[in-house]
Amino acid sequence: MKKNRAQVSEFDVAELLDSENKIVAYLNAELVEGDPHYVKIALQTIARARNMNITEIAKKAQIPCATVYRTFSIDGNPEYRTMQKVIDALGLQMLVVPKGTHLKMQ
Repeated sequence: MKKNRAQVSEFDVAELLDSENKIVAYLNAELVEGDPHYVKIALQTIARARNMNITEIAKKAQIPCATVYRTFSIDGNPEYRTMQKVIDALGLQMLVVPKGTHLKMQ
């Protein structure tokens, strides 16, 4: 007798980021958590959602591709300026608010 095997498909958060509000909410959630590793993963995911590759990000951020690769690498520890340029290249900006503030996304 042949056993049925469950089929598992790969899940990619980028597929769910189909609006600016979802992208912003996702990145804000990772920023609030405060783990830089997951912020880098969120930025990579947002880049995939926007169909942007490393070369495009580097060009828009006006930084070398190698810098973007290092930024997104497991061991990467980018400077604030680099992260700011990558965030800007993704069409986003950072905003600081008092702790505990809940922003209403339109």
